[in-house]
Amino acid sequence: MRTAVTVGALALAALVLGPAAVHTPSHAHAASAEKTAVKAERTPAPTAEPDPLVQGTVVDTVAYGPHARQRMDVWYQTDVIRRPGVFLIHGGWWSSGDKKYMTEISRSYAEQGYTVFNINYRLSGDASWPAQRTDTLDAIATARRHAALWSFDPNNYVVIGFSAGGHLATAAGTYKTGLPGLRGVVGISPVISPLTAYIQGADTFDLNKRKLRAAAIRLAGGCEPVGKCARIWASMEVSQHASRGDAPMLTVHSADEFVPAEHSYQLKERLAQVGIPMTVLTEPGVEHSAPLYRLPGVADTVQQWVAEKLFGGGSSGGSGLAAAAGR
Repeated sequence: MRTAVTVGALALAALVLGPAAVHTPSHAHAASAEKTAVKAERTPAPTAEPDPLVQGTVVDTVAYGPHARQRMDVWYQTDVIRRPGVFLIHGGWWSSGDKKYMTEISRSYAEQGYTVFNINYRLSGDASWPAQRTDTLDAIATARRHAALWSFDPNNYVVIGFSAGGHLATAAGTYKTGLPGLRGVVGISPVISPLTAYIQGADTFDLNKRKLRAAAIRLAGGCEPVGKCARIWASMEVSQHASRGDAPMLTVHSADEFVPAEHSYQLKERLAQVGIPMTVLTEPGVEHSAPLYRLPGVADTVQQWVAEKLFGGGSSGGSGLAAAAGR
């Protein structure tokens, strides 16, 4: 996990991005029932101002639905080149968190030349499941529908989620028979199995596991996985939706964190049954989510994997990923 990444296929100079002012266009469209395509009322107007520190790069805040949480920051270049996209989904127990905490990670992918979509979504206090998955799908659909505005190739993108956001990323990756243009999914400490979190948090002194159990119950609308609520919990279980059209996946856990790699191995087993590759990496320690991502070599490995999926092996350092996966 110590391999540096070079996205050679982009042939773009890495630029240091400073804090960018964001603007909210007047566009908003009605959030539909769960669909991968939502009819927009009108095309979002590009209102972002150029970043004063990065030539040709701007950051805009765009509405993909009427709720205040249905917003995404878009980092893009103001030219006509269609770039691969990276969608980022923050964590926070499904009940908290914000895209602003993903700014530095957004910047790191924008520096590599990707068009970046850093999304917010309705929290469990706003709406219960599957609203969060619906929002993820609607954000992706909005980006694809208006790709020309943001120098984005709508048929070449990945989704990266952290903790609860990893649940949403993998849920989007296994939705129906696959999303058009989705080339890969990455989860950092992903809560792939809310049911596992529910079980493991029942009789433990680990406060984080107990909190995660309570968070999963709240996500399900306040009900436990029995009786009439069994169906909603089944909907939240990512592995139950694995199919042949799904995208390949990479997940990373710490060996002793409160979201164990067991979550990922459940999904890996189901994906293997339908012929979809999944790599599960484990780092020593207890770091979770963004702190895990910041450990030496982890971001490099993720970025290399992303580049391989979006450029077909156009980056250097393939041996580093192979070595890490074999540990």
